[in-house]
Order: sequence, then structure tokens, then C-alpha cells
Amino acid sequence: MSVYDYNILLDRTSGNAEKYALRRKLFHTEDVLPMWVADMDIITPPFITKAVSERAKHPIYGYEEMPDSAYDAQISWMLRHHNLTIQREWMFYSPSVVATINVAIQAFTKPSDKIIVQPPVYFPFFKSITNNGRRVVSNPLKRLNNGDYTFDIEDLKSKIDSDTKLLLLCSPHHPVGRVWKTEELQAIADICLKHDIKVFADEIHSDLVYTPFKHIPFASLSEKISKITITAIGPGKTFNVAGLAISTVLIADEKMRSQFKEVYKSIHFAEGTVFGHVGFEAAYREGDEWLEGLMDHLAKNVLALKTVCDAHADKIELKVPEGTYLAWLECSKMGLSNKALRQFFVEYAKLGLSPGTAFGKEGAQFMRLNFAVPKPLMDEALHRLDAALSAQ
Repeated sequence: MSVYDYNILLDRTSGNAEKYALRRKLFHTEDVLPMWVADMDIITPPFITKAVSERAKHPIYGYEEMPDSAYDAQISWMLRHHNLTIQREWMFYSPSVVATINVAIQAFTKPSDKIIVQPPVYFPFFKSITNNGRRVVSNPLKRLNNGDYTFDIEDLKSKIDSDTKLLLLCSPHHPVGRVWKTEELQAIADICLKHDIKVFADEIHSDLVYTPFKHIPFASLSEKISKITITAIGPGKTFNVAGLAISTVLIADEKMRSQFKEVYKSIHFAEGTVFGHVGFEAAYREGDEWLEGLMDHLAKNVLALKTVCDAHADKIELKVPEGTYLAWLECSKMGLSNKALRQFFVEYAKLGLSPGTAFGKEGAQFMRLNFAVPKPLMDEALHRLDAALSAQ
């Protein structure tokens, strides 16, 4: 049993927490439990808040360099948890994965080049491509009869041409919750190697994987594959520290690092915040036991959600995710339009969820629910959902 408590309820409505502050704007009411933004309502681990508090005691918050000790802590974590060997010179600081995607697009493609996405997928993938004047190549995931998703390799092969330069890989996949198997990733890798396509691997959810599944870093498949890969990782999702604005970028190939660095320096990310540095290092040095307890807590939450969905299987279906803390709810049996579906969750269930269409047209008739919350909040959400579905 974990020594940490994942069920502490704290009021976030009095601050500027995005998921609470934007309720009226997005849902036209504040009378919803906001379960949309992908951060947790579970308190940040005490070893992180302690490290930040200790740093806050020093009365100067000036410019600081990200210390090598922080990078070393992440290097050790990635070896321990994911069997990935990283060299310090491969690493860059970044304030966010989305910022990193934009740098990578500018570094490794030119205007009008084509970039592959695999929807339904994290919506900034699309915007990052179009905002930089590149073209989206949609290679939708293939949904199997059992509700699982996998890559559509034949479709991917058919859509590649000489203008296709980059593939944005979401691993583990957000929002469908797949933790890709080695053979699935290898199939993507083989195609990209053959066509000289670089891969941006968004692996920000890599720690949030349920037993018996195992995250396989894309760059770990082989040395050859590592040399076409840009990997984005960080503590934001794992430890609920998105507000510290800190992540890292891993690029093994020297030529690619040089290309990335040229754009990276022109934007001037600098080295992050004094609190981000210490929080980052504490997370990776002291977070093993906390993460183990978190995953047990999240697994219980999603199984409770599954029980409610199964009780209303004529209306809603849930394939339990292999990773992440995001449930991908299929609602097609409810017979509602996408607009009416959103209204149902707001007006009747009083839950603020993300519409599936935000992740591409392939997300039609789906809703995304964030279950990374304390048990009392989860119980209330399930009560609301059960009552609304019973009355529908």
C-alpha cells in the first residue's frame, strides 16, 4: 500500500486552474464537474512541493541554468523505467511538448511539405502543422471489431510521396489509450526509414501505463531508428506539474540536433524557471513509489467507470485504456448528433468533457473523460453519469 494519499480534495475554483476557470466559456455554465483538461485533480507529490518550497526561500529568482543533475535524474529514470539509454548531449529543455513539435516542424520540414498524423489524435498536432504552413496527411487509426485501435499500415503506404517529411507519433496514444506493441512501432519505423521520413515521438504519457502493458520508446527500437527520431518527454502528466512548464527533447543524431538547435535558439526558450528545475529533479529522483501508487489509484477509477458504462451498454461503451488517464467513451448507441451529445453531458450528466470531434472527424460520437481525480470526485462523477444515462 502506498504511503501517499491520492484522495485529498482541494478547491481549485478559487485560482486560475484552466479546467475550472473556463467552464462558463466552454460549457455556458459552472455547474459541471470539469473532466476535460489533461491535468490531474490529484495533488502534486509532496517531495516536489517540498523542493519548490525550499527553493522559494532563497530571495532571488533570477536567471538560472537547468542543472546537469536534473538531466541526470531523468536519464536515470528513463533507464530504470523504460530501458532507454540517453546521453546528456542529446537533451534540450523545452517548456512544453507542443512548443517542441513546432520547433521540430520548422527544423525538419519546409513550407508546403507534408506531415503525417494518425487521428483521432491530440488536436495541437493538426494546428502545429497548418500554423507553420505545412500540409496535413491524415492516416487514421484502424478500429478493430473488439474496439481496439491499431495503425493502418496500408493506408499509410498509399499516402506517402516525395513531399512527406515527418510523422507525428503519439505513444502512448492520446486519446484512444493504446500502448503500442514493438511490432506495431516497427512497422511504422520500417516505412519511415524506407522513405526518409523523420518521426516526432510524443511520449509525454509514457509513465502512465497499466500492467501488463509496457511502453516501448520509439527511439529504442534500433540505433538506426534512433537517428531519425525526435522524442519529447517530461514530468507534466506523470506528476501533475504542467504548471512548471518543463519538458525535454531527445535527439540522438548529431546532424538532426544541429538542425533543431538552429531553430530552437532563434526562438529563445532560455532555460526555464527556477521552480521548474527543482521540481523536475525531485520528480525523477523520488517519484518511483508515488507513481506505483498513482497507477493503482487510476486503475481503480477507470474500472469503476467501466462498471457504470457496462451497466448502460445499450448507450455507452468503454474500452479500458492501456495507458494515460483518459477514457475514450463511445456514445454512438445513444443516437445523438455530436452537438446533442455534448449537450447531454453538460445539461443532464453535468460533466464537462472533451468532445471526440476535437481530435479529428474520426472522433465523432466519442467523448473524452479525464479520470485522474480523487475517489470522492470520481464517485460523484459516476453518480451523475449513471443517473443521466438511466434517464436518457
